[in-house]
Amino acid sequence: MQISRSPAMRDLENESKEIERVEKEELQEEVEEDTKILQPWTKQITIRAVIASILIGSMFSVIAMKLNLTTGITPNLNVSAALLAFVFVRTWKKLLQKTGIVSIPFTKQENTMIQTCAVACYSIAVGGGFGSYLLGLNKKTFEQSGGFSTVGNSPSSIKEPGLGWMTGFLFLVCFIGLFVLIPLRKILIIDYKLTFPSGMATAVLINGFHSRGDKMAKKQVRGFLKCLSFSFFWGFFQWFYKAKDDCGFSQFPTFGLKAWKQTFYFDFSTTYIGTGMICSHIVNLSLLLGAVLSYGMMWPLIGNLKGEWFPADLPESSMKSLNGYKVFISIALLLGDGLYNFIKILRVTLINVHGRLKSRNPDSAVARVSQDKTLNDLKQDEVFLRESIPMWVGAAGYITLALISVIAIPFIFSELKWYYVLVAYIFAPSLAFCNAYGAGLTDINMSYNYGKVGLFVISAVAGKDHGLVAGMAGCGLVKSIISVSCILMQDFKTGHLTLTSPKAMLLSQTLGTFLGCLVSPLSFLLFYKAFDIGNPNGEYKAPYAIIYRNLAILGVQGFSALPKHCLQLCYGFFAFAVGINLVKDFTPKRIGKWMPLPTAMAVPFLIGGYFAIDMCVGTLIVFLWHRINSKKAELMVPAVASGLICGDGLWIVPSSVLALAKIYPPICMKFLPA
Repeated sequence: MQISRSPAMRDLENESKEIERVEKEELQEEVEEDTKILQPWTKQITIRAVIASILIGSMFSVIAMKLNLTTGITPNLNVSAALLAFVFVRTWKKLLQKTGIVSIPFTKQENTMIQTCAVACYSIAVGGGFGSYLLGLNKKTFEQSGGFSTVGNSPSSIKEPGLGWMTGFLFLVCFIGLFVLIPLRKILIIDYKLTFPSGMATAVLINGFHSRGDKMAKKQVRGFLKCLSFSFFWGFFQWFYKAKDDCGFSQFPTFGLKAWKQTFYFDFSTTYIGTGMICSHIVNLSLLLGAVLSYGMMWPLIGNLKGEWFPADLPESSMKSLNGYKVFISIALLLGDGLYNFIKILRVTLINVHGRLKSRNPDSAVARVSQDKTLNDLKQDEVFLRESIPMWVGAAGYITLALISVIAIPFIFSELKWYYVLVAYIFAPSLAFCNAYGAGLTDINMSYNYGKVGLFVISAVAGKDHGLVAGMAGCGLVKSIISVSCILMQDFKTGHLTLTSPKAMLLSQTLGTFLGCLVSPLSFLLFYKAFDIGNPNGEYKAPYAIIYRNLAILGVQGFSALPKHCLQLCYGFFAFAVGINLVKDFTPKRIGKWMPLPTAMAVPFLIGGYFAIDMCVGTLIVFLWHRINSKKAELMVPAVASGLICGDGLWIVPSSVLALAKIYPPICMKFLPA
C-alpha cells in the first residue's frame, strides 16, 4: 500500500534538499577558503606566537605548581590556554595598530600552536613529580613517613630538591615521550578516528574564536580581564592580613570555630573557585563528600580511640598515629579507582583494536570513508597527512634518547640501575599506545596509574636498601614517557581539527617541553624557598608527596607499614572504590551519573574540606548561571574561570618575592572563641 504525497509535502522535501545543497556549497566554499589561506608550517610558527607561548606557559606553570603543592588537583587548562592565547595576540595587534604598525593576520593555526606550546609547558609542572615522587624524597617527607623507625627509610633515601638534578632528570624522561607515538599518529587520529574529547573541545573553541566575529570575542576578553584584575587585587588585599599561617581571610571560620578546626570553612581563594567552575559538578561534589566522610565523621571518631588503636604519645605526623589512617585510606581509594579504570580501559582498548584488526578490509574501508566522511573531514585528513613526519625520526629519536637515559639516569639516582631503565624503555612504547588509545576513547590519561605500577614493581625488586628511591625515580620515568606521548596525541587531534600542520604541532610541543623542563624546576624552587612546603598544618600541604613515599614503603616492606586496624579499613575503601565504579558502569545512566569519583574523594581525606567548599562555590555559580542564562554561561564561564585562576596565579610571583625578601604582612587577622 502506497501513501500519496501531498503537494505541500513535496514542496517541503524540495525545500529541505535545496537547504542541504546550499549548506554543502557553503561548507565547500569555507573549506576551499581555509585551504587558500593555509600557510606552510614554517609560517604557522611566528615570533609573537613564541613570545606568547613562553609567557602563557610560564604563568600556567606557576598556577599549576600552586595547585600541585596545595591540593594536588589540577584542572584541564587547555581551554584557558587557548582563550589566553587569543586574548594576548588580539591585544598585541591592537597595540601595534595604535602605533601605525600593520601586523600579519591572526589565524587559528597560530592560536593552536600557542595553546599546544603552553599546555606542553605547564604539563611538566603538573606531571613532573614536584608535588609527588620528587618532593617525596626530601627530608621533611622522610620524617613524616616515620623516619629511621620505618623499614626502607634510611639517610640514603633522602634527596633534597636541587635545580641541577631536577632539570637534568626532566630533560631525560620527558623529551623521549615526544618520539614514542609519532609513527602511529595516522592510525590513532585518522584510521581509528579517536575523539580525544579534551583535544576536540579545544579545537571547537579555537575554531569558534576565529569564526564567531569580534562581538563574542570582545565579551570574553572583557570578562577575562575584569576577573583577572579582581582576582589579582583580591590576592594583594588578603596578603596584608596574613602575618602567620593561621591568619587572614584564608582561615575565616565561615561555619564556626568547631567546623574550622575540622577544616570546614570558606577560604576566599579565587583559584579554587575558578577551578571549581572548570571542573564538572560530580568532581566538586565528590570532593565535598570525601571531606564530610573523613574530617566530618571518621577522623574525629578514630581520634577518640587514641590509646586503643594507636599510642597516645606519638606525634600527629607519625605514620603509626591518625596520620597513617589518613594516608593509607587515601591510597586505598586511589588504588581501587585506578586499578578498576586501568583494567577497564585496557579491556576496551584490546577489544577495539582486536575488532578493527579482525574487520580490516581495504575495499569496505574505502567505501566507509566515502560514505561517512564529509568534505571537511577529508580536507582535515589531507592537511594532517600532507606534511608527513618520517617514521625514522620517531625511531631514531627514541633509541638515541633511550641510550642516553640508560647511561645518565643512574648518575642522578644511583639506586635506579641501568637495567631497570632499559627494561622500562622496552615496555614503554606498548604502554604509551594503550594509554593514548584509552585516552582517545575516554579522555582519561592513565599515566599516573602506569607510574604507580612501575613504582611497586621496581620498589619490590630493588629491595629495602634501594627500593624506595629506585621505585620513586622509576615511577617518574614511566609516567613521564606515557604522559607526554598522550598529551602530544591530544594536541595532534586539536591540530587535525584546526587544519594545523603536524610539523608545526610537533615543533610547538618540543618547544613547550623544553620550556617546561626549565621553568617548572624554577617555579617549584620559588615556592620551596619562599613557603613552608609539605607542612601538614600549613597552606602548602603537598599531599601526594607523603602518599607516593608511603606507596614506595608499601612496595618495599608490605602491609607491616600499616597501623592497627588500618588494613581492614583499606580493604573496605578499596572495595568501596571498585563498587562505586561497578554501579556507575552497570546501572542506568540516570543512576550512574550521580555516583561519586573515588579519586576525587581521596584528596580531602588527607588535606581537609576547605578547598572542596571553594570548588563547590564555583560549581554553584556555574549551575545558577546556566539556570538564568545558559547561552551566556556557555560563552563566559571559561573566560571568567580563567580570569580568576590567572589573576591569583599572577599574584603568586610578587608574594613569593616579598617572602624571599623577608617582607612580611603587617597584620594578623585571627578569630578566637569568646
